[in-house]
Amino acid sequence: MYVVTHRTVYTYDEDVTDSLGIAHVVPRALPWQQVGDPVVTVAPAPADQSTDIDFYGNVVTYFQVLTPHTTLEVDAVSSVDVVAPRYDESAFDRPWESARPLLDPALPGAWRATDMAVTSPLVEQTAEAAAYAAVSLTPGRPLVEAATDLMHRIHADFAYDKTATTVTSTVDEIFEARGGVCQDFAHLMIACLRAHGLAARYVSGYLATTPPPGKPRLVGADASHAWVAVWLPSYAGGDPDGEWVMLDPTNDQWVDDRYVTVAWGRDYVDVPPVKGVIFTEAKKSTLAVSVDVAPL
Repeated sequence: MYVVTHRTVYTYDEDVTDSLGIAHVVPRALPWQQVGDPVVTVAPAPADQSTDIDFYGNVVTYFQVLTPHTTLEVDAVSSVDVVAPRYDESAFDRPWESARPLLDPALPGAWRATDMAVTSPLVEQTAEAAAYAAVSLTPGRPLVEAATDLMHRIHADFAYDKTATTVTSTVDEIFEARGGVCQDFAHLMIACLRAHGLAARYVSGYLATTPPPGKPRLVGADASHAWVAVWLPSYAGGDPDGEWVMLDPTNDQWVDDRYVTVAWGRDYVDVPPVKGVIFTEAKKSTLAVSVDVAPL
């Protein structure tokens, strides 16, 4: 079990008179993840704050602050009990060619997966992505095996480099930089899979980090993380919506009980931690984010 704390602080050099925000900072309740007592606090106190569920089933917090302010803080605290996801391994030998929802809409659950098989704002299905993925997606190869191989290759071929990209970097720019951060690696892997007709979604959340032996755990050292879920249709008797097998190309591993899932969508644009609109004459602003995933 973990206590997850996510803090976002905006500062401005002039008063903001109206701030409207949307936040994806409350973890999802899932078969492998139980969430208890989530609390989202906004300061200054908002004139209006509410919680809803979006199109993809994510928990979304909406708020509006009308008190003039030069600092806006959004704090989210949740307790989360996570176990490693379990899958119906009887479908693991399905060839990747038979798991494409747009080409075979009669597949069980295909209608739910099609939205994750098309181009989205930050995931273009480029020719370079298709060619890169083709090395792993060889004819008749099982989808799970091929996707895992693709994950291994991305981890080996692309360097983790916080200076290589920006939050709006495209798939072409990631290939050119040959590096990036977790968001980029997730977008790249999704583009590779979708370029061959497969469905894959962008998953945002947190990864509990383990300090080196003898070193203390650093509060705030954890960060928002992103990984990939690839759709796998089930055979008769399995989940009618199919399986979503989760892989982390940044760390070259399958998702386990150290991963806290917050939200998922087509790409980062669907699930940024905090976004919004402000009314101000400020010329400068800063953003500071800290995340802490504390094991109990």
